[in-house]
Amino acid sequence: MKIIYMFFKKAIILALVAVTLSSCKKFVEADLATNLISREDAFANDASATSATLTLYSYFLTVNSLQYVSWLGGLSADELQNTTSNADLILFAQNVLPSNVSISSSYLWDYPYQVIRQSNLIIDGVNKSAGISAAVKSQLTGEAKFFRAMMYFNMVNYFGGVPISLDPTELNNARNPRASITETYTQILTDLKDAQNLLPTSYVGTAALKVRANKWAATALLAKVYLYNKDYVNAEVEATKIIGSGTYTMATTANTFINTSPETILQLSTLFGASAFSTYRTTSSANNVSPPNYVLYNNFTKDFELNDNRKTTWIDSTTFNAIKYYRINKYKVQTATAATLGNEYTVLFRLAEVYMIRAEARTQQANISGAQSDLNIIRTRAGLVNTTASTQATLLTAIAKERKLEFFGEFGNRWFDLKRTGTADAVLGPLKSTYKTTAQLYPIPLSQINLNSNLTQNPGYN
Repeated sequence: MKIIYMFFKKAIILALVAVTLSSCKKFVEADLATNLISREDAFANDASATSATLTLYSYFLTVNSLQYVSWLGGLSADELQNTTSNADLILFAQNVLPSNVSISSSYLWDYPYQVIRQSNLIIDGVNKSAGISAAVKSQLTGEAKFFRAMMYFNMVNYFGGVPISLDPTELNNARNPRASITETYTQILTDLKDAQNLLPTSYVGTAALKVRANKWAATALLAKVYLYNKDYVNAEVEATKIIGSGTYTMATTANTFINTSPETILQLSTLFGASAFSTYRTTSSANNVSPPNYVLYNNFTKDFELNDNRKTTWIDSTTFNAIKYYRINKYKVQTATAATLGNEYTVLFRLAEVYMIRAEARTQQANISGAQSDLNIIRTRAGLVNTTASTQATLLTAIAKERKLEFFGEFGNRWFDLKRTGTADAVLGPLKSTYKTTAQLYPIPLSQINLNSNLTQNPGYN
């Protein structure tokens, strides 16, 4: 399946043209280069508008951004250590400066805003076009709103409130001040509700591969956002919609991350079937002359119960200089080519997370038996006996532990969980000598504050 790369070059050209025309035409009039087309042509029909929208799934922007969300989240929490990079060690120690290269680089701030910008252009261009069919218009607008919401969700969890950019004319967004956390989440919820209504329940393209957002992908993120905002009633309602749809079933741990997994709700395809999340997690230098770059925190594996098959299936180890290092091994395919295709994409949302969202929402509403039932689905898949937690307090503790062991290495889930549950200080304080409460929000990149004087810095970084 080559959905991303087939259209990427053409679509990025369309996107660049759209940006140029929307932002600069009022100041400079110039003929288009021969290899470019106008914004009107970019959204003239179903095919060209679809090509432009597929850039939202691209490796260059979205996957790189999501890799950094996972990587930095793991280093900031009690998941990952980096054995080689000073910049990463600073992150691990929770001693981040606004000028830190990992924060001010493209991936955590610039790339998400590029995705947001492209989403804005798609929403505007598609809905102004008279040449796009109603079904395609609904699909593309829903996809753009879904991706815009996902970018803002990651950013609000790293930085707190961020500037909300909705105008397709880029210059009109250049000096936006930061929105509050509440305002940012309000925009996320608006986009996700719209996406949920606009997107079909079926998948566009090859249905078994689930590589374009549908109604259930929007619903999964919506349920997650409700959970983060402590709206437990709606979190349960949205999670139940997905579970009750009968569209997804739990896979074995060995098959959870293959590209035909029945558990997957949405994944990003790759050219030859090797996820970008495989190589940077497990790569060691040539000839084993140094330890692996990214390893699990020393005490991480001790939390697994005896016979938990997530430990044996999703973690591997290597020894260097008599030191044993544990590595994330959820994705097995390290390399793939046209001659030797792999069978893994990058999974964004899966059914296990939906069950865990509902388990926590039910616990918070004192539905103990319902929460136990959901939690036990996760434990059964892991090869474990049913939970012994039987009170609200013990169930919340059990759910937090299962989330840690189920979603490690996936999109900053552990880092976000520690913060939203108010346990970051208790967990990270004893582990990191330079940790401080204000480290729960990253600094706004200094480069951005220099460009936009309306931006304010987070506490602890002035």
